[in-house]
Amino acid sequence: MAHIELEAGVPGIRSLALFRPETAGPLYALAEVLLRGPSTLSPAERELIAAYVSSRNNCVFCMSSHAAAARCLFGDEAGTVDAVLEDVSHAPISEKLDALLNIAGKVQILGKQVLPVDVEKARAAGADDRAIHDTVLIAATFSMFNRYVDGLATLTPTDPETYAAMGKRLAEHGYNPPKKP
Repeated sequence: MAHIELEAGVPGIRSLALFRPETAGPLYALAEVLLRGPSTLSPAERELIAAYVSSRNNCVFCMSSHAAAARCLFGDEAGTVDAVLEDVSHAPISEKLDALLNIAGKVQILGKQVLPVDVEKARAAGADDRAIHDTVLIAATFSMFNRYVDGLATLTPTDPETYAAMGKRLAEHGYNPPKKP
């Protein structure tokens, strides 16, 4: 049960957006820019970073919804998402994505843990400054989103099909604040 009175049956951050629409607009706009705006990283890679950070933060709602979106966006390579979430060190990903996920994991703990050697490893693997920037901002933003969703004990569905539908919606339509039912 949520710690505050939220719209019944509306899960995760969507319930918080309905509760406080004036904060929803900027938060959803930030998610849209980070996950769908121009970047040298694909939307699938950015969704995977969001899911990975959310998994490390043990935020089931955010991890499940963004993993579902990443699976949709990866298409035939959807299994990559589960491999990363299960064990990133054995996942079939590029050196670049591996280096960026390493940076994201460090940001999730404490931004100051990202060291010059981590950035140089990402650059050597083909990441440009935009990809490094976007990775850090996605990791920082999703750490905040995870704490927002879990800190208010929002509804977290348990049915994988619920997340599959969310992922499809996010993959196809991006990030738009919900409207009151």
